[in-house]
Amino acid sequence: MTMKRICFVLQVKPDRLDEYKRRHRTVWPEMLNALRETGWNNYSLFLREDGMLVGYLETEDFEHARTGMAAREVNDRWQSEMKDFFVQPEGLTPDRAMQPLEEVFHL
Repeated sequence: MTMKRICFVLQVKPDRLDEYKRRHRTVWPEMLNALRETGWNNYSLFLREDGMLVGYLETEDFEHARTGMAAREVNDRWQSEMKDFFVQPEGLTPDRAMQPLEEVFHL
């Protein structure tokens, strides 16, 4: 199976930007391991000053990678702590709000 490039956008609340960045400077080691183990390769987050968050990763199967993370206890704890940073529908955790964008060009 070949690696697929996945890109998504989320919206961080403008008043939470500094804290969001601070939290990502010290991501829990067990969270980092879980991401690697479930196929989140070259995972990066980019944040614009208005709160637009762009995520990028490479994986063989995004739904499989996302489902694998959802089964991890550490992901439940992380999502619980991070959900209030985002503008999103009530009851939806950030990991479920990630909707891949259509890739229209790649060099």
